[in-house]
Amino acid sequence: MQMKSLFKVSAIACALTLVGCGGDIQITPTVNDNSSTTDNSVNNSNNTVDNGSAEPIECTSYETEAGTVEGSFDGLDCLYNDSFASKNISITANLTFEELPDGGIHVFEDALLIGADGRKSEGFEVPVNGPTMTVKPGATLAFKSGEAIIRIARGAKIQAVGTAAKPVTFTSAFAYDRHDLEGNGAQYADWGGIIINGNGLTNQCTNAQRAADTCDVGSEGITSYFGGNDNTDGSGNIKWAKIWYAGSGPRVGGEGDDLNSLTLNAVGSGSSFDYLHIHQGFDDGIEFFGGASNIKHIVVTDTQDDAIDIDAGWQGNAQFLFIQHGTVTTRDGAIAYMGNNGFETDGEKNGGDDYSDAPASFPTIANVTVITTDGSSVRDGDPSTAHKFDDSIKTNYYNVLDVKTDASNGTDCIAFSSDGLKNAAEITFNNSVLACASEFADATQMPANMSVEQWYENGGVNQRVGGDADVIAADGFSTNTSSTDVTISANDLSGLDSSFFDTVDYIGAVSDQDTSSAWYQWVEAAVTAANND
Repeated sequence: MQMKSLFKVSAIACALTLVGCGGDIQITPTVNDNSSTTDNSVNNSNNTVDNGSAEPIECTSYETEAGTVEGSFDGLDCLYNDSFASKNISITANLTFEELPDGGIHVFEDALLIGADGRKSEGFEVPVNGPTMTVKPGATLAFKSGEAIIRIARGAKIQAVGTAAKPVTFTSAFAYDRHDLEGNGAQYADWGGIIINGNGLTNQCTNAQRAADTCDVGSEGITSYFGGNDNTDGSGNIKWAKIWYAGSGPRVGGEGDDLNSLTLNAVGSGSSFDYLHIHQGFDDGIEFFGGASNIKHIVVTDTQDDAIDIDAGWQGNAQFLFIQHGTVTTRDGAIAYMGNNGFETDGEKNGGDDYSDAPASFPTIANVTVITTDGSSVRDGDPSTAHKFDDSIKTNYYNVLDVKTDASNGTDCIAFSSDGLKNAAEITFNNSVLACASEFADATQMPANMSVEQWYENGGVNQRVGGDADVIAADGFSTNTSSTDVTISANDLSGLDSSFFDTVDYIGAVSDQDTSSAWYQWVEAAVTAANND
């Protein structure tokens, strides 16, 4: 195989100066041959190198004014050091990551920032057609640093579309023995996750800022900017993909300034996220800050904080969401609980007349299973809960199955903050089952003197069956559709938007009668992997 040099630039190019670009710095790369840092270890059982391959391997490259910037092939993997991509480099050219032969992966030392970023209020112009990062079926991108994120700027796109047989993978480099020099294995917070910044509506900006086209919201974790006027905006698509071992705890900004496995900042309905498995993130699985993007066929396992976190005016749809809280063995050998809320749902960052053009979050969510534990999560000690409602949230839920078999430690399935009650009449469960040993965190009365029990039951549309009910099939994840403990029927969803929602005949995320479907098999593989990790 042919060893590719990292950079093809002239000596003159090495002297070029740094060029400012909005909120990031676009750096003209210098000559940097990292062959001395090549890792040639192949001690994983799946790390066989086929030296009979006839075609030379060309790692991903992009063009700059100085020349071609290219990864280095070490005989198995493509390596990209901080001269190829970092938190100081905004890549403004298209990139494509191919599947590498023989189990090879694309390995990054630092952040991968796609597209120029900056503040419109300071004169930055968001590109109409920014660069696209394409990840082909079967490709794996692995990261070595907790600072390493993928950031897609406003105007840029990600097209990471795998197949059922060849999903795309975003993961920790330490999942591979040859890159795990300390031998500790992969674990949550090994890398930063994916941040996508869109031009959609968020109530983090005022109406006046939107009217003047100066909506610039700083993202959590590592600052970049999002927000605008277009909830139909598109930032690309991610489908048939795994996002493992990402996220972070509180960063420089303190509590709440975190990195999630997948952050969708004002991403519009022109983007879709379908068939994802998010595993062992250290903050949220998916967090929405406004926008109207849609999600479908999502599995979130053993994520420390919330599986789905809704905030700042998200107006999207969701169907087929399977969430499982569990435990992991940490690097010091301790058993740690993972999972705060299945859903943490916040309606707004800001309310009132000045923010009225971006109303409180009001998604429609159907076919959900949340399996909680009775533990407290490893990072902050919060309990495992199915739903938390806060900040004027509104939501319509259909065909939800919430499960908690043990509540000895005082955990519950549903909790409200005081602000979560503001729009309680517009939080509805429909054709749903609460199979929880402890159902509600407190007995606070709902509006019009309605109890939480009456609110949930919704006139008999929903059912409370207790933690001992027979609701999960023998496979441990699908709905037991023959259970005699459940006497209500599913909503077929025919009254919802047929362009997004599929017609169903079962409650929960996946049916035990559906074992040949791609969705059943996706969940089965995800749960098996999580339980074995």
